[in-house]
Amino acid sequence: MRSDLGGGKTTFVKGLARGAGSKAKVASPTFTLSRVYQAPEFTINHFDFYRLNDAGVMADQLAESISSSQTVTVVEWADIAANVLPEGRISIELKPASGNSEERRITFSYPESEREVFAAMETAWQEVEP
Repeated sequence: MRSDLGGGKTTFVKGLARGAGSKAKVASPTFTLSRVYQAPEFTINHFDFYRLNDAGVMADQLAESISSSQTVTVVEWADIAANVLPEGRISIELKPASGNSEERRITFSYPESEREVFAAMETAWQEVEP
C-alpha cells in the first residue's frame, strides 16, 4: 500500500478489519513494525516498513504471512520488501483528492485474474455514491 504520511493507510486497514468482522482495535504498526488482527474467517497481518532501510528479518515474517492461505497481508511502504512480494498481488495507492485534504483517491492495481471481483466492487461503489 502506498501513500504519504497521514494518507489514510491505517484508516483503510480499520475498514478492512471491520468489514471482515474483526472486533480488534486497529492501530498503526509504525513503531512495532507489525500487528495482527483476527477476523472470523481469516487473520489480517498489517506491516509498516516506513522506518526501515532494509526489510531484514521482517522479510522472513512477511514471506511467512504471504504464504498462508488464511491470512490477508497488508504492507505499508512495501517497496522495501518488493523482492518478497508476489507478482500477482493487489496494490493500493491512496492520494489526497484535489482541493480536499480529507478525501482520498484510491487506485487499485491487480492481476487480470481479479478483474471480475474489482468490476463488481466498482459497480457496487457507484450504486452507493450520493
